[in-house]
Formats: sequence, structure tokens, C-alpha cells
Amino acid sequence: MAKKKIIIMGAAGRDFHNFNTLYRDNADVQIVAFTATQIPDIDGRKYPAALAGKLYPKGIPIHDESELLGLIKKHNIDEVIFSYSDVPYHYVMEKAAYVNEAGARFVLEGGEPTMIKSTKPVVAVCAIRTGCGKSQTTRKVAEVLMGMGKKVVAIRHPMPYGDLAKQACQRFAKLSDLDKHKCTIEEREEYEPHIMAGVIIYSGVDYEMIIREAEKEADVILWDGGNNDIPFYKPDYMITVVDPHRPGHELAYFPGQQNLLMADCILINKIDSADPDGIAEVRENIAAYNPDAVVVDAASPLGADFPEKIKGKKVLVVEDGPTLTHGEMTYGAGVVAAQKYGAAELVDPRPFTVKSITATFKKYPNIGVLLPAMGYGKQQVKDLETTINKVKCDVVIIATPIDLNRIVKIKKPTVRITYELQEIGTPNLEMVLGDFLKGSKKKAKKK
Repeated sequence: MAKKKIIIMGAAGRDFHNFNTLYRDNADVQIVAFTATQIPDIDGRKYPAALAGKLYPKGIPIHDESELLGLIKKHNIDEVIFSYSDVPYHYVMEKAAYVNEAGARFVLEGGEPTMIKSTKPVVAVCAIRTGCGKSQTTRKVAEVLMGMGKKVVAIRHPMPYGDLAKQACQRFAKLSDLDKHKCTIEEREEYEPHIMAGVIIYSGVDYEMIIREAEKEADVILWDGGNNDIPFYKPDYMITVVDPHRPGHELAYFPGQQNLLMADCILINKIDSADPDGIAEVRENIAAYNPDAVVVDAASPLGADFPEKIKGKKVLVVEDGPTLTHGEMTYGAGVVAAQKYGAAELVDPRPFTVKSITATFKKYPNIGVLLPAMGYGKQQVKDLETTINKVKCDVVIIATPIDLNRIVKIKKPTVRITYELQEIGTPNLEMVLGDFLKGSKKKAKKK
């Protein structure tokens, strides 16, 4: 019987995980290729033989998604597996239409069959979109669990943009580990805050290997989700962050709505800065689609190390990259801070961009008057540095989760913006996590 020929559409994350959990050792199928989008410079490489397993001694090629339809026809592909996230439903079905027209079946994978079970309790933090404030929520959850005397080990949704074989299982316990593993800006933004808080964090490509290593030193596993993807591990307790700045998105994006439906606790973030109508709409949708979830209200108040430098100045705002690109936000914490602290003008960086940063604006033309902190590789980091220093401004506002001054040399005064989660009223995370831990102990005793 002929093997089923499959292409996996992805973005260097869910695609590799779906392959590892569903197809790596499946002799009835042939994974002909991965296609890649969202992530610069991933296409043209291979998923290495060291990770692909004995059925793929030469590895598996990775092509740009623009080649998908040609690959379907060239290789007589039977199925195309859609395996990336943070996209609107109409986008998913448009891809389905093209794949079906080319002669292949369009398949959505994920969910229960891809969720690895842990021997330790798993608390998952996910979101309905990129840019909801999941990272500060995850940090707060870690803080609460550690305050309860638990050894917390975080595992981050993958961001493997370098040597995939070397990134199979990465452990970060100190800042020097970021240099050791040659982390991109996006990776540093997610890993560094955990390290600074004393939380060990794992990430990589092979999430079976990762969880087994993490279990050796954890009381509780904290799944730090990304890109509104669903968890890679079977959660014992799941927190989903929603964003009232984008009301309705919780019902319109893949697979964010699944996170909404799966949640034990739904955290409404940014209540301090969102429109009341947006907050009301999100509450109505939660009540309609997941009425059993506990709802926690929260804010992400801003702080600045030198707010006086902003008042009356022409400022360049540098924001978190993914939030502004495929996250589709036209502003972030830096823009809000510029307004709050009295900036005279937001300077548009477009006339000053170079190379890959120019390409980013071309690919995502709806980015607002700000600069996304793109840094997927050495050259892009250099392009970001050159762009920042070319912009004619008085001050650079850094609103990324890490201090960019440690990564790029900025030749202008800078102000760093910080934001941490602040719960409003009750119930709060300490209450819901305390209830969860009591319940998990009862389950353990029953066993």
C-alpha cells in the first residue's frame, strides 16, 4: 500500500511538534516537506535527520510557503497539515480552498493527540492572540506558585530559529545561557524575565525530551504558551488571557478560540486602559462560550525608569516585534507610555529603515508609528540597530520585555518601559491556583 504523502505548513513551532508527536515514527506516511511562514530565513533549510528519526535519514526540506501549491502538484501530495497559529478564521479557510483546488486534503492537527502527558502537575498559560499580556501573566503565575513553596520550571512555546539539532532541548538558568544558545531578541524577551525571577526555563524542538528533563527538577511545570497556540502538554489547570483592546478576536482567530473554550480560568487583561464597551463585549463572549471558567480581572500598569526624559520630546517607540507583526496591534505599551508622559511627537521610523526592517514594514504595512524590535538573527539585529540610530528623534522609548541596550548600541538617550500584571479585586491568581493545588493533592491521594 502506497504511503500517504504529506506536507506540513508551519512557522518553526507547532509544525515540528505535530511531526514529532504524530508522524516521526509513522511508517504509513511520508512527510515530503515543511513549508514556512511568519519567521524570516527558516525556509531553504532542513528539519535535521537527528530530529526527524530513522525514517528520514536525509532530514526533511523546509520551503517557503509561497511554493506550497507547486509542491502539491509536483509530488502528488495527499494531505496538507495546517500547523501554525494566530491567524483569522478566514485566512485558514482561504488556505484550505487553495490546497483543495490543488488536489490535496486540508487538515487541522493539534489538540489532545499532540498533548504530551507529564508526571508533574502542569499549569498552562495561553492567550487568544499574540500581545494579550500572556508573558507578564506567566511571570505572575510563577511568582504565586513559588510563594506557595513550589519549585516551578517553565517550558516555553518553541522559537527555534537557529541550528535545530542543537536546539532540541535547551535549559536556561542564568543570563549567560542566552549567549551560550545564541538567542534571538524574541527568545531573550521571553527567557530573560524568567531567569531574572529565579525560574529555570526550558525550550527547544523536541518537547517529549524537554518535559522529561524538566520533570527531574520541578514540583510544577508551567507551560508558557506563545502565539495563541494551544498547549503542547496536557494541562491540569489552564489560564487563558484575553484582550479587551481587541474585543471579538477571542471568537475569530485560530486557535485562540480553542484556548478560550479549554480554559479553567480566563484573565481579562488591560482593564485599566481598555474601552468599557470592549471589556463588556469580552465578558459577554466568555459568558456565552465558557460560562464555567473563573474570570480574573487584571491590569498591566506602565512604569518608566526616566519618565521626565519623554515630556515635550520627539520620540521613537520600539515595541515588542510579534505583537505588532502577526499580532496585528498598531500600538503597544511604548505608545501608551509616550502619550502618558507627554511626548511631543511620535517619529515615524519608515523613512529611516534598512534592509530586513524595511522588508518587515513591507510585509506588515499596518504597523503603526513605531518600530517593531525584530531580531531573528545577527543581520536583523544589526539592521535594527542601524535603523534606530538613523531615526531623527530626541529619545528612544524601549517597550520590549528586555533592555535593548544590552543587545544593540543605541546612540541616543533611552527610556525603558516596564509592565507587570496587577490583579483587580477577587478572585485573583493566588486564590484560583491555591484551589487548584488543593484539588491536585486530593486527586493524588485518591490514586
